[in-house]
Amino acid sequence: MSTQHARPFSRRRFLGGLTLVGTAGLLGLRAKPVAAAPPPETTRIRLGQTSSICRAPEYVATEFLAGEGFTEVRHLSGNFGEVAQALAAGAIDISLHFAATLLLHVEAGEPILGLAGLHVGCIELFGTDRVRAIRDLKGKTVSGGGQGLRAPGHVYLAIMAAYVGLNPLKDINWVDYPPAESVQLLAEGKIDAFLAFPPFAQELRAKQIGHVVVDTSRDRPWSQYFCCVVTGNRAFVQKHPVATKRALRALLKATDVCALAPEQVAQSLVDKGFTPRYDSALQVLKELPYNVWREYDPEDSVRFFALRLHEAGMIKSSPQKLIAQSTDWRFFNELKKELKG
Repeated sequence: MSTQHARPFSRRRFLGGLTLVGTAGLLGLRAKPVAAAPPPETTRIRLGQTSSICRAPEYVATEFLAGEGFTEVRHLSGNFGEVAQALAAGAIDISLHFAATLLLHVEAGEPILGLAGLHVGCIELFGTDRVRAIRDLKGKTVSGGGQGLRAPGHVYLAIMAAYVGLNPLKDINWVDYPPAESVQLLAEGKIDAFLAFPPFAQELRAKQIGHVVVDTSRDRPWSQYFCCVVTGNRAFVQKHPVATKRALRALLKATDVCALAPEQVAQSLVDKGFTPRYDSALQVLKELPYNVWREYDPEDSVRFFALRLHEAGMIKSSPQKLIAQSTDWRFFNELKKELKG
């Protein structure tokens, strides 16, 4: 895992970031005033960072965090597993997390709390002509996209398989190629399916490689639940409740801007070096439903994925136990009222 520069707010960076903050104001994305709101207990916040563009709110929240009293924002980069490990170890304070993999970490005893729902639908299952439905994965060779057999790609596809009656541990021939290699192998017909995250899903569609078997932004039941939730290190949340709420407010404002001003956000992602391609970033931002976080219940999502993981034989704990151990929605519920659309 690497640490990207601690980002103190220079005048140049602050002025450069006024476009997003100004956009939020123009769009009416202001919080309802809270009487005598205290300052954050700490002015430093450490966020996770991976290569997936669907995490755009986490990347662009920096400017909103300045308005919440944070003077130093760090982005620690790594793959999904590395970011999760750093969050559990306290090297990261707040980060996005896939709802299903969050539960695996919690059952393993890691001190991570689900704090808010952010968006749905960043995952697409692509297949060759040999795979027209999830049931067709039986006996097929499938790539979870690298990073191990308990990483998001493998976990979500195992859940999908179990949901339609397959045994993901026995019925599927799992391979674990990195995303770029998985794209090439799918094009060559050397694997039968690949669960893709942005921007690889957009690349597959643009190059007409394979076809979409499941689009979690549109296909039920997956489109009815948060795939990505905001999580926090338990000790950080307990020690810094005001900072936690303020950081969540910044992330939710950033999510609204992603929904309402995707062109500006895409350009900001390129300018900040989070992604090199404006066209890919813009496509992801326009396709993902960032505007539904007020409507969905994150606890329903956690319960849904807990049941699916149990079906897949990947966890033993009950949904009730995991929800009690791994979630704290109080700040999210308060901010829903403050940040009315």
